[in-house]
This record gives sequence, C-alpha cells and structure tokens, in this order.
Amino acid sequence: MSMLQEFKAFAMRGSVVDLAVGVVIGGAFGKIVSSLVDKIIMPPIGMLTGGIDFSQLKWVLKPGDDSDPKHKIAEVAVGYGDFINTVITFLIIAAAIFLVVKAINSMQKKQEAAPAPPPADVALLTEIRDLLKNKP
Repeated sequence: MSMLQEFKAFAMRGSVVDLAVGVVIGGAFGKIVSSLVDKIIMPPIGMLTGGIDFSQLKWVLKPGDDSDPKHKIAEVAVGYGDFINTVITFLIIAAAIFLVVKAINSMQKKQEAAPAPPPADVALLTEIRDLLKNKP
C-alpha cells in the first residue's frame, strides 16, 4: 500500500471525519457562546459589580517611566484581571453547556420512557394467553 493510500484510508475513517465535524461545529458554537457571554451576560454582571472592568486590574511590580522620551522604561505588571475575566467566562460557558446537555438528556429520557407498543406477534400471543386463562 502506498503512503497516499494509507493516508486516504486514515483520513476517511468515520472517527476522523466525526472528529473534524465536531471541531468545526464546536468552533462555531464557541463563537455563539462567547457572544452570549460578552454581549448579554457580562453587562448585567458588570452592573452588579459596580461597573468594575476586571481586564484593567493588575499588580504593578515595577512602574514604567516615560518622562524621558529617549529612555522609556516599560511597566512590569501582573495582569490578573484578564485571568479573572477568563475564569468568569469559563464558568458561565460551563454552566450554559451543562444546562443544554441536561435539557437534551431530559428530552431523550422522555422519549425512552414512552413504552413502544409490542410487536404484532407478541400482542397476538398475549391475547391468546389471556383467552386461555379465562376459559373454564
């Protein structure tokens, strides 16, 4: 088998194609969830926290100095605010995905809970059995 044929067989296996579809759909879903978090959920949270912009929070280790244009000293800071934003976003996304999966699982359980009618031959045999039981 040539290398090209082996690669084609590998790439066309069902699991690889399913994974590729999942990644593409996941990327699109990620954009939707990010938009939901950034544009719908975070503004009320910002209002509740008094308008704090977490992204601007930082711990300055060494202040910058730009008084001398020739010898600017850059600020050295730990930007923990972006980390806080990322953690909040992750928690919101995780909660949203949890709710979606929970809703899908409950819909599937409802479908499984409805008993399927027995096949015609089983129903007929059950009817015959019941008739024989009632016969004196």
